This record gives sequence, structure tokens and C-alpha cells, in this order.
Amino acid sequence: MVIGNFYYSFCSWVYARTCVVKDSGIGEGVSPSSAADLIARFIPLGERSRAVSVVYDGSSFGSVLGLLFAPPIIQNLGWESSFYILGLLGIVWCLGFESLKEQKLGDNEGTLNLGPCSSGSDGLISSAVSSKSSNSSLEDTQNSLKDVPWGAFFKSKAVWAMIYAHFCGSWGHYTCLSWLPTFFSEELNLSLTEAAWVSVLPPLGSMVVTSIVAPFADNMISSGVDTTKVRKICQTISFVSPAVFLMLSSVDLGLPPWGIVAFLTTGLALSNFALSGLYCTHQDISREYASILLGITTTVGSVPGIVGIALTGYLLDSTHSWSISLFAPAIFFYLTGTAVWLAFASSEPQDFGKSERES
Repeated sequence: MVIGNFYYSFCSWVYARTCVVKDSGIGEGVSPSSAADLIARFIPLGERSRAVSVVYDGSSFGSVLGLLFAPPIIQNLGWESSFYILGLLGIVWCLGFESLKEQKLGDNEGTLNLGPCSSGSDGLISSAVSSKSSNSSLEDTQNSLKDVPWGAFFKSKAVWAMIYAHFCGSWGHYTCLSWLPTFFSEELNLSLTEAAWVSVLPPLGSMVVTSIVAPFADNMISSGVDTTKVRKICQTISFVSPAVFLMLSSVDLGLPPWGIVAFLTTGLALSNFALSGLYCTHQDISREYASILLGITTTVGSVPGIVGIALTGYLLDSTHSWSISLFAPAIFFYLTGTAVWLAFASSEPQDFGKSERES
């Protein structure tokens, strides 16, 4: 997650400053689903928000690193260097993690204990231990994909609520992460370096918010509050807060630059309530298919990274208005996402396999 968002922040700067089209990378796309599968299977419900937050805080930390290091590296080494540097870091990390995994599995073989959520999961544990010596064949993988109840997923209102919420949240996240440095530079008359430092504030604020929200959400669930209610509260705050602060930033209130920066930072930081809302719901409704559900919603959520960023630039060139090009679309999706989430979201466990068999 750290390296992935470090890479994304580099690419955001490349796009915003040179109009080179970016891509988050096919290989990077498997990391959120892998993490979701591990959390769903081995982390108890009362600790899930903290586990998800630890994983996704890596994204915020990666954004901070990328926004700080992107300008000087691009200016001194050229935009191509960002791809080479991040690719090399990814390879080094992959080799190091693989070595660590083999060492841990060797140390724990025969005595592996994954805590209270591992009861009744002997097959999973055995699979994890034996995976170091054998990999699934291509045929096994194909058969596994055939067994996935795709039809049942798309008959669930809760799944559609997650899909649309992910799309809405990603629209605000991607467009703001990509275009706010340019907004700070052109609209607030900050230098490129100053804009980079200011752009670090939202992800830093997100890390602070997450450290408070995740334990709070877990404690509410552990004390008996309905899980769906907790997820709806957190996701609503995640959407409504940035919408309100974007509205305040888009109207002329006579605020100094630091006031606008404070509004945007606060709103985007509070959007990290989603880590205890949407991003936990995939694991809540299905331990078995959490990774696939996250893969589905993330696929749809990646569309704003392609369409939203380009559309923002087109609208900015056409209207020369940041309110119309950047703020208004994000506000629209935040508010409609809130309405859909409150109406249809659910954290009740669902047996998708049973639903498919019945149909």
C-alpha cells in the first residue's frame, strides 16, 4: 500500500504537470483484495476496523512520500524516473516480503495459531502452511472461478450499494489527489514546492483521523451496537464531511489561502471514516468472498481515476472554474453516495453460494 500510493502520487504529479496519462498498474490491483481476504478470514469482527485502517494507512503514508518526493525528482531526473524508481522499490519489497513469509511459515509450521477467528478453519491453516511448497494449478484456478456465485453478487442490493459508494468515494479521492496541487499552485498562488507541502496535509490528517475512528468503531461493535448501523454512521460522515467542506471552499467567503487549505484538509481527512464503513463491509457480509467483492467494487472505483481526472481537466479548460470542474462533481457524488448507502447498505452476513443454488 505504501509503495502503491507512493507510485500513484508520482503519477498524479506527472499527469497534472505534463498531461502524461497515468495508470495505477495491473499488478498493484491485487493488493487490496489480498488484504481483504486475510482480514475477513483471520480478524474478529470487533477488531476489523483497526485491521483495515492499518492496511490502508499505508496508502496515506505512500501519498505523503509521493507528494514530497515527486516534485524534486521529476524536476531533476525527468518524469520517466518515477516509473523506474517505484518499479525497483516494488521488486525489492516483493523479494524481501517473500523471504520473510517463507521464514515465518517455517518457524510456525505445525504450531500455527491465528487467534480466535481461526477456530473451525483447520483447512485454511493447513493450506497456508503447505502453500510454500506447492501452488494451485491453472486448472484449479479456473474451476475455482467457475464456482464463484457471480449472479448472486449482483442480485444483492447491499453489493450494489458498495459498488456505488466505492465509485463516489473514489471520484472525490482521485480527482482531489490529482488536481489539488495544481489548484494550490494556480488558484492560491503557491509555488510548486509549497503546493507539494500543502498537499501532504490531507493524507497526514487522514492518518490522524483513522487512528481515532477505527478503535471507536470497533468498540461500538464490541459493546453490542449493530454492525450495519456503525458502518452507515462511519460512511455517512466519510461522504458528508468532504461535501460540506468542498462547498465552503467553492464559494467566495473571502477566506485567506490558509483558510481554504484548512477546509480542504479537514474534509478530505474526515473522508477516511470510510475505512470503518465501506472498506469493512466486504468482510462483514462474506468472509469467503470478501476479496472478490472488494475486487468488484475496486474495479468500478477505478473508473474515476480514468474518467474523472480527464473530465476535470476538460471542464477546467472549458470553464476556467474550479468550482464547476473539481468541486461540484465531487459534491454530487458524495451526496448521492450517502443517500444510496443509507438506503441499501448492510453488514449482515450473506450466503451467496446458497442464493446461487436456490436460483
